[in-house]
Amino acid sequence: MMGIIIILMFAGFGLIAGMNLIVPYAISKYVAVAILAFIDSIFGGIVANMKKSFDLRVFLSGFFGNALIAIVLVFLGERLNVDIYLAAVIVFSTRLFSNFSIIRRIALDKTAEKIVNSRKAKEEKEETNDV
Repeated sequence: MMGIIIILMFAGFGLIAGMNLIVPYAISKYVAVAILAFIDSIFGGIVANMKKSFDLRVFLSGFFGNALIAIVLVFLGERLNVDIYLAAVIVFSTRLFSNFSIIRRIALDKTAEKIVNSRKAKEEKEETNDV
């Protein structure tokens, strides 16, 4: 539960910070890749929490580590005049959609399980009322 609160706190800070912020063109690639890295980490944290394997140390190291690696890729790409940052964009986007599909499947499975359990409980209640 604490993990979800921390994830939502980071997401809230990000939303508040980005509402009226104008990003200069010179650093727009850095900011875009860092945001993707952060969102990827948040989705990964949600998946880990839903699978009951959330570890705050792993989440925080991934949260900042992914962003740092992505920013270094953008920096190196600018120095070499090669769009290396696209690799980070592709990887983070792929992981983001993958994590979202995992979240969706887990949520749908839990919902279906609740519906089945609800129907079973209703049938059992009806059987006991009939007797």
